[in-house]
Amino acid sequence: MKTGIHSSADARRIAKRRLPWMVFDYIDGAAGREVGAARNRAALDAIELRPRILRDVSDRSLAVPLFGKTANVPFGISPMGMCNLSAPGADMMLARLAARENVPLGVSTVASTAMEPLIEAAEGNAWFQLYFSGDGEGTFKLVERAKTAGYETIILTADVPEVGRRPRELRHGFAMPFKIGPRQFIDFACHPRWSLTALAKGKPQMANFDMDGYEFDRTESRAKADWGTLSKLRDIWPGNLVVKGVLDSDDAVALKRAGVDAIQVSSHGSRQLDSAPRPITALADVRAAVGEEFPLFYDTGLRSGEDVVKAFKQGANFTFLGRVLQFAIAAAGEDGLRALWDVISDETSITLAQLGEVSLVP
Repeated sequence: MKTGIHSSADARRIAKRRLPWMVFDYIDGAAGREVGAARNRAALDAIELRPRILRDVSDRSLAVPLFGKTANVPFGISPMGMCNLSAPGADMMLARLAARENVPLGVSTVASTAMEPLIEAAEGNAWFQLYFSGDGEGTFKLVERAKTAGYETIILTADVPEVGRRPRELRHGFAMPFKIGPRQFIDFACHPRWSLTALAKGKPQMANFDMDGYEFDRTESRAKADWGTLSKLRDIWPGNLVVKGVLDSDDAVALKRAGVDAIQVSSHGSRQLDSAPRPITALADVRAAVGEEFPLFYDTGLRSGEDVVKAFKQGANFTFLGRVLQFAIAAAGEDGLRALWDVISDETSITLAQLGEVSLVP
């Protein structure tokens, strides 16, 4: 199937045309005036990669080690909430891709498909992303549920003490749980292709909240989470523990001392604090602080294979792609997702060839 996707920009352009304004701006939007997103993009663009010539790069590999396993490519799938808004079944499309590529699928606390079928479809290649919320009682119920479901890695997202203000989604009245009012009906009527396919499947729900006595409120404060919360989580979670949303090198050192298994440098896709440091720049600072051997992951603003290689050159051991994958699904369904994944894989391999390298592994 021809998808018209030859870059992440193509996927975004097609998705913008097909998605309701509310859904597109929820996926695409960032905090405040979105200066932070632009600054990080500019910082990524400013990183130069030096080509080298006359080196035999005919036998290249994109495989990298990851928690004792081998990922086929150096990027996985970021945890993203309510992915089924991009298209019905999007969560499962991502899970099948994770299984095929042997890479982690980040399963969001607010996923629109429950954690159990997702880890099954991903053939075990799934990490559960955890938000602390309220007094934490429901949060730790989710930890036990993830353990029972067979998850081996939890990602604690630590950079959302309060949900950032994202004006683009607020203007459309976007809310979780998903609500449909007069404004949304007009929006959907202007995008009949999405409406006929998506709404026919029923209103997307936050599927991990069918536990007795626990309902998730996206706007509920998460500000009570502290180092004691992390210590409790470390005590009860026997598997890999990743802390996501780190931009400060002192925090990174403290996390290493606290016994986490990896750190993920991220600004939550620039969706939390408009004035936050550029994550791609913070990545190099964090690497210097934690040393060469400590596992360090990266997400935020990656749009191409060259971006992936740049993140590795700044110190990442693994990277994660986010909203561009949702755009690919919105543009052309599972075929679009596969097309963009193959594009970014090809870009990464070609970039290595240009640099005279055969692998991202030292």
